[in-house]
Amino acid sequence: MEGVRKRPPDARMFEITPESGSLPLCARCARHQRTCCQDTDVFVTWGDIDRIESHTGRNDFHEYRAPVNPDYLAQDDDPTWVRYSIRPDGTRRVLLQRSGGDCLFLGMQGCVLPPDVRPLVCRLYPYDFDEAGIAEAPAQGCPVHLLRPGRQLMEEMDMDLAEARQWHRQLYEEMKLKEPVPCALV
Repeated sequence: MEGVRKRPPDARMFEITPESGSLPLCARCARHQRTCCQDTDVFVTWGDIDRIESHTGRNDFHEYRAPVNPDYLAQDDDPTWVRYSIRPDGTRRVLLQRSGGDCLFLGMQGCVLPPDVRPLVCRLYPYDFDEAGIAEAPAQGCPVHLLRPGRQLMEEMDMDLAEARQWHRQLYEEMKLKEPVPCALV
């Protein structure tokens, strides 16, 4: 798989050591594999942009870009998501990425944005969702093999379902604040 860090197989890399065990799951994940903050387009609402701009004092952190995987444009499981996140030319409003695919706001210890400033889709991950609500099972991708013994994924990530439901409602409300800017089909 292109762009994925290759490391020799070593069982020790998956051990929870005293040093690594105190790190958040996302930081442990980043030490072992590509993460959700890498090679993923992060859709941002106008509310996300306002919060990030207020916090950083910058407005040069997002762009309109077509998804790398064209199948993304063919999804039909959430018509509201498609209507408000994809423009007529097939592009979406997303956070910028560095040349290696890392999110612009990914630092050595994870996201450099405070939790209440992060894009709503980032706050919701790894919950899987559509307009109807949040799915019972989390999205695939989190490294459950790095969980501390006896811990569940959402517990390890300190995720609260009630809070996630609020973010979900906020996401779909903010998506509808402004229609995507119409642009000519290319």
